[in-house]
Amino acid sequence: MRRTARLLAGTALAVTAAAPAHGLAGGTGRLDAYPSTVAPGGRVTVNTAVCGERGSATGDAGAVGAGTFPLAPTAHAGEAIGEFRVPPSAQPGTYEIVARCAEGDRQATGDLVVTLGAAHEQVQPHGSVKTGVGGGLGPDPVQTAAGVAALAVAAAGGTWLLRRARGDGI
Repeated sequence: MRRTARLLAGTALAVTAAAPAHGLAGGTGRLDAYPSTVAPGGRVTVNTAVCGERGSATGDAGAVGAGTFPLAPTAHAGEAIGEFRVPPSAQPGTYEIVARCAEGDRQATGDLVVTLGAAHEQVQPHGSVKTGVGGGLGPDPVQTAAGVAALAVAAAGGTWLLRRARGDGI
């Protein structure tokens, strides 16, 4: 029993020790998107340091419908930077953006959130509530006048019926 436990522990240790070495040869890193939340039609800049100094990459924003785009190396902390435009027809949701390094088998992934309107571009509601029945005073004065007239006729008819039932007569 102890021998099996040692064998399993040794195997787990070997796999754990080999994992970081594999991560240097290939693997996945982080891709940052600015802004991370965007409205359809907006521009997004992405950057990653996974490709190393002077490393370039090809970005893939096909999940959101934007296709591929280049990431070029910059002097800023060995990062590769690229830009793409979210199509105006993009639906709200969270999309994965991927960048594959030109050399090696490394890649970077990040999330982009598409919303109907950016937080600073929120559309405020205006007008009346379209409930179909009742509601506040709407923009149509003819319908409002018809409603008031119907209430007045109902009140007059109710008063007439009450007086007749008492025998007061009109």
